[in-house]
Amino acid sequence: MSTLSELADRYSLLSATEIEWLHTLVAEGQLTADLALADIVLWLPTRDGGFVASALFRPSSANTLFYRDLVGTEVPPEWHTLLTECTRRGVIVDTTEPIWFEESATKIRAVPVRMGDRPDLAPIAVLSRHINVAEARQQTSRQATTFIACAEELFNMIAEGSFPDSGSPAGPKLGAPRASDGLIRLDVDGIVQYASPNALSALHRFGYINEIEGASLTEIAEEVLGRLHSTDESLPLITAGRAPWRTDIDASGSTMTIRAIPLKRLGERFGAVILIRDVTELRRFERELITKDATIREIHHRVKNNLQTVASLLRIQARRAHSPEAKDSLAQAMRRVEAIAVVHDTLASGLAQTVDFDEVAARVTQLAAEVAQTSGATIRPSLHGQFGMLPSEFATPLAVVLTELVTNAVEHGLVGRSDGAVAVTAERGPALLRVRVRDNGVGLGEGTVGQGLGTQIVRTLVENELSGGIDWRSVDDSGTEVTIDIPLKYMERRSA
Repeated sequence: MSTLSELADRYSLLSATEIEWLHTLVAEGQLTADLALADIVLWLPTRDGGFVASALFRPSSANTLFYRDLVGTEVPPEWHTLLTECTRRGVIVDTTEPIWFEESATKIRAVPVRMGDRPDLAPIAVLSRHINVAEARQQTSRQATTFIACAEELFNMIAEGSFPDSGSPAGPKLGAPRASDGLIRLDVDGIVQYASPNALSALHRFGYINEIEGASLTEIAEEVLGRLHSTDESLPLITAGRAPWRTDIDASGSTMTIRAIPLKRLGERFGAVILIRDVTELRRFERELITKDATIREIHHRVKNNLQTVASLLRIQARRAHSPEAKDSLAQAMRRVEAIAVVHDTLASGLAQTVDFDEVAARVTQLAAEVAQTSGATIRPSLHGQFGMLPSEFATPLAVVLTELVTNAVEHGLVGRSDGAVAVTAERGPALLRVRVRDNGVGLGEGTVGQGLGTQIVRTLVENELSGGIDWRSVDDSGTEVTIDIPLKYMERRSA
């Protein structure tokens, strides 16, 4: 599906600032549809004088007219005149007669969309509201009429360029209050004119059981919170409907998120819509996740420390060993442990159980220089391309494989040389990660691959842990290149 930005670039002449304003309006599209009890479509004007649908919002509180998505489609001929008139006159326009759409008689309202700092200029887009005439006759309850009245006020503000409010801070989408969660309508003095049943239930769970309508919402909040609870300093502004902000309040072991939408007409505030939602369980779940994430990071940190301790013990043991073979075996074991520690060190610094393997690879390639220092040689390690993010269960074996290949290139491919180079190249495509390790050394002796412990470890990890393939070959009799192909589909399946 095409995004709003893609459709705007393809069909319209809107500026980047205008597109950004429309993105802000789209973020409020679901709220508008829920309040209007109707489908909402955002139309972009095209270069040839037409319109293309860039967003569609179906009401969660009423039946939809559009069972098929409209985004990316051109406006039907029977709607074109209405949208054109709305754009030309710059005012809200309603259909005078019902328009039939898929065997349903519908009424359409076209709302011009203006930017907040350009209320006197031509609209940059059009918002259309679509309702079923038969269902509209049944929307006579007090909640339905209040919701629709609030939507009408938002439509007027959209036409004036005062909604969405440019000064409203963007809060987290998770747990954002919706119209169906609880709605309170305030007058200009912050007195409750209407409270939906869900809003009443939310306040009752916070211990407030008195009459709400006719009372000050600010005083209700003060009574619910009491003096023992620290609150957001902006709360009185929100509960009075003076500021377009959002905050959480805690009381009686519960958490409620509250958002204020000041209602304005020609720049003057005359009331507000307050949305509230009981998010007690959601916030408790978030705290549990934070605790678990912190625990996981601490585990990775301790594992890394323990592995470094093991590596240090192996280093000490290698220094005390008298046999050159024992020293070499202990040194190789130490490097393998350090490679695994690098992965856990990276995991300990983030929340996700994925690793930025480019950082890991950069640290592993430095092993070439460290190994070469013991013989007094100068090795130039280099890293090319990008590995990207990898699941931890794949990052650990790949780190060990790179360590083995880089170390092997230095110790065997560049043996006896005072200067050499080892290059690690990563090529990541949609379905395959290809890794090459190449040196400019002596190449494979007699064209055969060794059968040592390091080679066995590499084969086992690549084929069993990474579900990949590996190939060794000499390069023009002046070096060795090892190629590893890792299919990404197995990573996606096991990390899903």
